[in-house]
Amino acid sequence: MPPPIETAGRRIKRYHVTTDPAGIEPEIEAAAYAMLPRLLPEPDGTPPATFAVLHRAGDGSAYLCAYSWVWDNVLHFRAAAAGQPVLGCPDRDATNFVVTERPWIGCVWELPPILHERDAWVRHLLASDVPDLDAYMTDCLPGGTTGDRT
Repeated sequence: MPPPIETAGRRIKRYHVTTDPAGIEPEIEAAAYAMLPRLLPEPDGTPPATFAVLHRAGDGSAYLCAYSWVWDNVLHFRAAAAGQPVLGCPDRDATNFVVTERPWIGCVWELPPILHERDAWVRHLLASDVPDLDAYMTDCLPGGTTGDRT
């Protein structure tokens, strides 16, 4: 799992989904994270944390799903896609990300972090005597593939 980053005043945990053992190509990663600020909500007093799932699909397309904590315990979702004309992408270029407007929250391979992140948010920010954003940021889903999570 790549290390967290800060973007637009938010701390971002990053998960990558790909079948390629070499990982996601650097140019796709750079293009996706350049798009990330457009997917983030305005601050609302909730600790500014997001987890992002970058998925390099087998058909050559790429997807960036951004799940941001708002209103203390609610997930805000926005996504961008590249190289998938069905989702409004202008071409098959996996670095040309566009914001998607469909109400989909992610494919089956992108969803495993949601349960972990929900539990980590409750553990470190809602159920803790002292909310601890730093502890939340280090509490990540163990590495491995997303297809074998049960």
